[in-house]
Amino acid sequence: MGLRLPVGDVTVLLGPAAARRQVMAALDDDSGRCASGHSAVRVQRLAAAADDDVDRRIEAIEAVREAGATIVLVDRLTEGLAAPDRRAVLTALRPVATGGRAVLVDDDDPVAALAVADGALRADPAGGLSTESLGDLGYLAS
Repeated sequence: MGLRLPVGDVTVLLGPAAARRQVMAALDDDSGRCASGHSAVRVQRLAAAADDDVDRRIEAIEAVREAGATIVLVDRLTEGLAAPDRRAVLTALRPVATGGRAVLVDDDDPVAALAVADGALRADPAGGLSTESLGDLGYLAS
C-alpha cells in the first residue's frame, strides 16, 4: 500500500474500525521512504498492552519521540482508557509530530483523536483511502 504522510503532522484514520485495522495491517514497516522516494526511512509502530496504564503509554510515546523514526504508526494506543486518560495520551503525540515525524493514528476513538490532528484519512471497507478536510470535521471534536 502506498501512502504519503506529511512530516510534522498527526494524521488520523477515520472510517469503520475494520477498515482502519486493514489499513494499518497493510502498511509495511520496512518500506518507509522519504518524500522523494529514493531513500529508506525508519518506521516505528506504537501500541499498548491491555493492562498498560496511562503513564506507561505516555512513556512509550516519549521513547518513540527519542528514538528518531521518521514515520510513527500509532495503533489503537488509547484502547480501554477513560476519556481524560485518552486525551492525555493523544496530546502527548503532538511533540512526536512537531519533532519532524509523520504520525498516523488509528485510535479506538478516532473522533477524540481529531483534537490533536492536522489531517485525516477516511478508510473505506473496499480498501480505499480518501483525504478528509478537518474544517468539515471540526464539529466532531468540539
